[in-house]
Amino acid sequence: MKKILFLFITGLTFSVSHSQEVSDAVRYAQDNITGTARFRAMGGAFGAVGGDLSSLTVNPAGSAIFTNNQTGVTFSNQNIKNNSNYNGTQTSDKENSFILNQAGGVFVFNDRNPNNNWKKIAIGATYENTNNFNNEVFSAGVNPNSIDGYFLAYANNSNGGAPVPQQFVNLEPGESISDLYGFLGANLPNSQYPNLSGYSAQQAMLGYQGFIINPEDTTNPNSPYVTNIPSGEKYYQENSVYTSGYNSKVSFNIATSYKDRIYFGANLNVHVTDYRKSTTFYESNDNPLVPRETISNVTFNNELYTYGNGFSFQLGAIGKVTEAFRLGLAYESNTWYELYDEVHQSLYTTRQATNGPELYTNINPNVINVYERYTLQTPAKWTFSGAYVFGKSGLISVDYAIKDYSNTKYKPTNDPGFSGLNGDISNQLTTNGELRVGAEYKINRLSLRGGYRFEGSPYKNGSTIGDINSYSGGLGYSFGATKIDLAYSYLERKSNQGFFATGFTDGANISSKLNNVSLTLLFEL
Repeated sequence: MKKILFLFITGLTFSVSHSQEVSDAVRYAQDNITGTARFRAMGGAFGAVGGDLSSLTVNPAGSAIFTNNQTGVTFSNQNIKNNSNYNGTQTSDKENSFILNQAGGVFVFNDRNPNNNWKKIAIGATYENTNNFNNEVFSAGVNPNSIDGYFLAYANNSNGGAPVPQQFVNLEPGESISDLYGFLGANLPNSQYPNLSGYSAQQAMLGYQGFIINPEDTTNPNSPYVTNIPSGEKYYQENSVYTSGYNSKVSFNIATSYKDRIYFGANLNVHVTDYRKSTTFYESNDNPLVPRETISNVTFNNELYTYGNGFSFQLGAIGKVTEAFRLGLAYESNTWYELYDEVHQSLYTTRQATNGPELYTNINPNVINVYERYTLQTPAKWTFSGAYVFGKSGLISVDYAIKDYSNTKYKPTNDPGFSGLNGDISNQLTTNGELRVGAEYKINRLSLRGGYRFEGSPYKNGSTIGDINSYSGGLGYSFGATKIDLAYSYLERKSNQGFFATGFTDGANISSKLNNVSLTLLFEL
């Protein structure tokens, strides 16, 4: 399959991005509860607790709580079920995956000098799979709106509000679909069409070559486009979404303690993302045939591959107000991602006229659009924590985190393709809070744990992606230098995201239920 590079033309500020969406930014800005089984069992409420390999991801001062060197590894099994309601039709789908969730170690260097108030230095490194993207969602139902709105939106309003010129949707003699699709991606925008992106022209071309849309006046090269899908209010539609990949974070940690009362720490984080999304949208209608050919079936496939890496840092402190009561404060900086996108599309349609045969069209350019690197800046986060430790019997801890999702930005911000998107992010997203509560009770070598997590929606409307409610529990057993922990967590979230971001924005109500079982092996050195 041929790849084409969307070119950036020196001296001009043409957008080279495909149609990134607000939801793409949210995907990389959100955090999930991952990490060790103890961490997950207690809802991730470790900002003032420390002493756990995954506590470093909340508050880097937590490594200074360790008294001994420790290494560990965690495996998780994740099962997610998505129940879809699309205009009254119920469907469901599920996905199961097994992953290496966490690995790392902390090494503690104690100062034996009684006159030195700085008692220890801890150095650590951890790996965490912060987001497992493996998922499947299937929706089906009858809709009064058609997919033609998607192609009409790009064809009629993508050139500074003007229709895409017919020269960009028609094939020249001897020119193939692949040739035209690739030409549009590699040569637009240009000085003559500074407001027309290659991606927009490609969508218009697909719709025209698939006979979904047609110029209203074929003699006018700048004519607006109209639909070839017959009017009616009953379009049967299916939308299948398959995603895979991960977000991971490698943290390099250093922490110290002052008089064993105040603990300070810092992390340098390297983020890696690898995300694949494959969608298939199908539409059919049985509206009465007319003398001209009209569309009866559409299958539209889109494949997105996003990959890249990022950087962030964290600072944190934990203070012992008393021997039992602790307070914690942590700051996590913006994450600066450098990302690349690759897109592949294909379209299949069936059309028929009165007393005419069914005609099939296969539009598969066999071209991958490869876009130039761009920057995504996700928002910073503050975490405030408190914990009460009942000697060696157990503890109760609470974390509250604040993150302003409206500060998410695509860069360069002066890129015309990003300025509008950043405006949408600012208008649609909001500041949200996250509450984590955890408890642990020890019976000799056995530990019993429980946790709760609530996270508000990052969207102002509260429905595009809804609130999170999560419950967790687990147990651990110490064999001395070796420990084993087991955790179970349950998470619910509702969402309603449009199948497409432009023109045809209808979507299904999705109720997602995630079950996770994690097992951790820890070794004190």
